[in-house]
Amino acid sequence: MSDKSIYENPLSTRYASREMQENFGDQKRFRLWRKLWIALAESERELGLPITQAQIDELKAHAEDIDYGKAEEYERQVRHDVMAHVKAYGDAAPEAKGIIHLGATSCFVDCNSELIIMRDGLDIILRKLVNVMDKLKNFALKYKDLPTLGFTHLQPAQLTTVGKRATLWLQDLMLDYEDLITLFSRFRLRGVKGTTGTQASFLDLFDGDEWKVKELEKRVCQKLGYERVYSVTGQTYPRKFDYSVLCVLSKIAQSAYKFSNDIRLLQSMKEVEEPFEHSQIGSSAMAYKRNPMRCERMGSLCRYMLSLPVNSAMTASTQWFERTLDDSANRRIVNAQAFLTVDSILNIYMNVAENLVVYEKVIEKHVAAELPFMATENILMECVKEGGDRQQLHERIRVLSQEAGESVKKEGAENDLLDRIGEDELFEAVKDRLDEIVDAKKFVGRAPRQTEEFIAKEIMPILERHKNLLGAKGSVNI
Repeated sequence: MSDKSIYENPLSTRYASREMQENFGDQKRFRLWRKLWIALAESERELGLPITQAQIDELKAHAEDIDYGKAEEYERQVRHDVMAHVKAYGDAAPEAKGIIHLGATSCFVDCNSELIIMRDGLDIILRKLVNVMDKLKNFALKYKDLPTLGFTHLQPAQLTTVGKRATLWLQDLMLDYEDLITLFSRFRLRGVKGTTGTQASFLDLFDGDEWKVKELEKRVCQKLGYERVYSVTGQTYPRKFDYSVLCVLSKIAQSAYKFSNDIRLLQSMKEVEEPFEHSQIGSSAMAYKRNPMRCERMGSLCRYMLSLPVNSAMTASTQWFERTLDDSANRRIVNAQAFLTVDSILNIYMNVAENLVVYEKVIEKHVAAELPFMATENILMECVKEGGDRQQLHERIRVLSQEAGESVKKEGAENDLLDRIGEDELFEAVKDRLDEIVDAKKFVGRAPRQTEEFIAKEIMPILERHKNLLGAKGSVNI
């Protein structure tokens, strides 16, 4: 059991997945530092610096057995996290102690590891994003033909279908996916740049041989599995990249927020409902309630995520010359929390999208309450085809509509407009065909075909491209 006397971040204790927490955990970060130091030493040896294979082997032998207690003790002494870990690594590998971090500045390990961690975090986000898309695709196709009230201004408008509405959620995620792929294409490491980005220390180490300096950077990055680096930097990689990352994460949160709000509204109407477990309690006071806990939690997390990019924008804006350390504490918090937040959001999104409950009879009832008004133009046109006077029919149907509407609003009655029309002699020609004329499926336009076409053209190529990532399940931790 955790220590309940101190604050713990609920992103870790309640919401985010273990894999995302481990991705931003200290163990991964500090092991990456040692991996970078090994790659640097290996590359320096390959290019002629006096580093022995025995030293490299010793570094590799202790790449993962980090004495965190010793590192923390050193940091309290020197007030410098990177140097604390240099010292702790040197204690574990004494023969290699003198060549650890040779020519490098702290940002060699700090910036490059942070970029790798974010890149790995984006891989987790990508996998969960395409799985949400896959689940929404299935939902959209299943309900592509089911008529439902469309709403503009939260007022009943022309009909759409339940599946067509889901394509709007799906399209938002598709746009986020495109931005995420663009972000991947722009990704690069900081590289091996030295203290102010000039590579001066490495130029000294290699006695002015610029080719070796450039080759060193190339080899180090290749050993880490990367080809591209920033051509120029100060001491750090451009902090604007953090802003770009958080903007994409914010866009995913925006899409999820819209979905969660729509489901909350639909659940209030009793048309569509998020999953509700057998023993789940909706309210501590009102035992009958089925509150949309999952979507409310999604919205809450999304709102927090939407606030984070401005933090990165301020950090990028206030870097002095080649670098200033006022970004460090801030970024330790905001970058990790952004990823943990969106990870949490997508976990819930997957769970909800896969288990949505649709109450078709309620939807049908709501359609029936509004459709007669929407169908009046069709009824009028059918009467005209049978020889009726368009202006006379229009006036009569206007009066009948007003009477029916007043009955609904003032008396709480059912919409009886079709009964009124069927009993009026002006509409004698169509009274036996009213049910046929007012068939809801005739009022959804191309919604079913639009759903099929959109999914076939836009969504299936994405899902096929990432079919190896599909099959994940969403979960709600608490």
